[in-house]
Amino acid sequence: MIGKLARRSLRHRIGAFTATFLALVIGAVIVMACGGLMETGIRSTVPPQRLTGADLVVAGDQTYRIHQPGKKHSKEVYLSERAQLPAELTDRIRAVPGVRTAIAERTLDVSMPGIHTNAQAHGWSSAALTPYTLTAGHAPARPGEVVLDQALARRAKAAVGDRLRIAAHGGSAGYTVSGIARGRAPRPTLFFGDAEAVRLSPRPDTVSDIAVRLAPGAHRKDVAAALKGERVSLLTGGRRGLAEQPDALQGGEDLIALAGVFGGLAIAVAMFVVAGTVGLAAQQRRRELALLRAIGAAPGQLRRMLLGESLAVMVAAAAVAWPLGPVVGRWLFERMTEHGMVADAMVYRHGWIPALPAYGALLLTTVAGTLLGTGRAVNARPVEALGEVAVPQRWLTPLRLVLGLLFLAGTVALGLVTALVLRGPVAASTAGPTVMCCAIGLALLGPWFVKLVTMLLYWPVRLFTGAAGRLAAVNCRVSAVKTAAVATPLMLASAIATGMLYLQTGVQSATDRAAEENLRADAVLTSAAGGLDPALVDDVRRLPGVGAAGASVSSRVYTERPHDGEETKRGLAIEGVDGTAAERTLAIRPVAGSLRDLRGATLALPERMAHRMGRGLGDTVRLRLGDGAVTDVRIVALFPAREGYESALTSVELLAPHTTEGLPGRILIRAADGFPRDRLMTELGELAARHPGVRAGDRDAVLDRQARDSRTQAWVNYLIVGMLVAYTALSVVNSTAVAVGNRRRDFALQRLTGATRGQVLRMMTVEGLLVAVVGLTLGTVAAATTLLPFGVAVGAGCRPSGPGSIYGVVVGAAVALTLTATLVPTWLALRGRPVHAAAAA
Repeated sequence: MIGKLARRSLRHRIGAFTATFLALVIGAVIVMACGGLMETGIRSTVPPQRLTGADLVVAGDQTYRIHQPGKKHSKEVYLSERAQLPAELTDRIRAVPGVRTAIAERTLDVSMPGIHTNAQAHGWSSAALTPYTLTAGHAPARPGEVVLDQALARRAKAAVGDRLRIAAHGGSAGYTVSGIARGRAPRPTLFFGDAEAVRLSPRPDTVSDIAVRLAPGAHRKDVAAALKGERVSLLTGGRRGLAEQPDALQGGEDLIALAGVFGGLAIAVAMFVVAGTVGLAAQQRRRELALLRAIGAAPGQLRRMLLGESLAVMVAAAAVAWPLGPVVGRWLFERMTEHGMVADAMVYRHGWIPALPAYGALLLTTVAGTLLGTGRAVNARPVEALGEVAVPQRWLTPLRLVLGLLFLAGTVALGLVTALVLRGPVAASTAGPTVMCCAIGLALLGPWFVKLVTMLLYWPVRLFTGAAGRLAAVNCRVSAVKTAAVATPLMLASAIATGMLYLQTGVQSATDRAAEENLRADAVLTSAAGGLDPALVDDVRRLPGVGAAGASVSSRVYTERPHDGEETKRGLAIEGVDGTAAERTLAIRPVAGSLRDLRGATLALPERMAHRMGRGLGDTVRLRLGDGAVTDVRIVALFPAREGYESALTSVELLAPHTTEGLPGRILIRAADGFPRDRLMTELGELAARHPGVRAGDRDAVLDRQARDSRTQAWVNYLIVGMLVAYTALSVVNSTAVAVGNRRRDFALQRLTGATRGQVLRMMTVEGLLVAVVGLTLGTVAAATTLLPFGVAVGAGCRPSGPGSIYGVVVGAAVALTLTATLVPTWLALRGRPVHAAAAA
């Protein structure tokens, strides 16, 4: 009987169930898309493109395991630089029975002046792995010869016998094109002779990876046994491509974190939206539910009927979400690839596994949303329910009051943690939980806040809008429960949009401000590929307009002793500098020691960080460098730094050899006192022209590049936040349309008592504006619970960092959306004759 009622309800209440259906479909699609991104990150499948001919690839171990005291398992993180392999491992692998050949791979980033593209270079012996085959000329047999692939030859307009200048490993030289090869690789590729590739390598005694071909019947376990005890990774199948792009590992880790955060937020939003939509539909059916109670239906039976209706809608939503989830997930993945967050060689994977959490979340959302949304409608006693068809029902139950206060208390607690405990970009990690916690608290106590806001707005509305506005204000205040149900999704949409968007602009602004504060250099030299030759610093210093110049390189390290600190778990940003120039090119003033002592295995630390470590001048710290090497360094200076944006300093000669390029990445330059900066840039431009591959830029160029990098990371967050906002915006339309569509009888009675269509539309316009003001006011409060503590955490003050146009767009979109969703159903409801509408209702 209950199932039959549920089926009939579905047929006769298409509008309300369509709203629930759309909410469930979009929620399931977003969660499934996030699940696909997570599966892609976990699998980290990077099919080989250049190493397709290898049966397995031996690469340096890019993971570092951090021991966590008191826990059984260690934490695994990824190294920031390519881990090189000792060259002697190649001979050891060749000697393994069953190994047909082992080819030592050396990967170099190179550039060709006049061609606006970077290329990769390798030794010719690795050409057979793709395979590359010569279409013209011969292999590079002598020094000064090079083979280009066809794509690169076309870009360079080069033929066999032509002379080209190629910049690699901090220098440049002329090469003769000895041949053109055909093959398939992700980037433009050229080949030096093997001896030349060794000479140009960052460290000639190391290799990037070793490609292994096995004889028929041989097994990779034999190779693994021969390398036991070495820090290596044996890559086979779809993971061989990780040797070509080791940064894909970190990209996969970022995907997992991003998908987890936004997937969880999407589930919370979906539950919120579904509960509001189902609850509003149940409130519109109070007369029907009251009659069922009066003829003997128990609350449990009504609950099962409503749950059955929702589950039937859920099944249809699940069927629609199944094909859409992978499409949306792939689209998101492609956008991330385009903006450089994920390696372009990584393959998107979306199997059946993401459907499990998506459908689990769909079931949880349906059941929890239905039970939460319909609890009040099914628990009233029959006589009370029949009487309350025209009288508002008591909404503030003890449980609702307690839960609302608990969520608001949680909001305060999260805000205090953000403002007083967290510092820097990590303070943004509490943003999502804080907004949702406050939004839930405000929603639970929504009718009270609606009454408060409408009471404050009653006289201004009456003064400026006349009788129509007065009636609209009375409607909102008397029907506070229904008004709150309509305003809640608007509150959630505006809270997420305002909070998350200003949070991203705040992170960007704080990061850019920290970078600007730390830099005093007037100009910088960078390399198009392969780093800079350290000897170039002397050439720069000899220029008449240069007051100070020093090489610099950045990386990320982990502290091994002392351990169990933030620098052990999360790593430490570090910059290698030239101590003789650091105090003039960087805005760092030591409070103890001197930056001039940064030579060899030395370290300068922010004083707060040193205090956390329990270290001072002269003490030793053990570092795990970016390529996995371990070294002990002595602290020679302590300096103040913006909390949350601290980075350590070491000598460039220590750090540079342990980066992927093996060379400094830039030269920071300070103009001589009184020397014009424009003349300095002219001199540096002339110097760069004499060194192909070297680029000169001013201070603003350095800061702009850093700002572009931070904006690239923020763009992905904007995209996913936009999806969640669009989802909640749909719920605004659903809730408003359902609420207005069920007031046909009210409109009919107004018209029968003399009101015109225009008067009813004016009343609903004011009512829609009031709902928008209520939703925006509560949404702004919810957003402020995140933005104000975050501003304190990053030292930006109480005003959000970002253009005011963001909030203007949010307000304008919310008002336009609410008015559209209000006036269109009202206009449709007013088309018929009022007598017919009153009789039908």
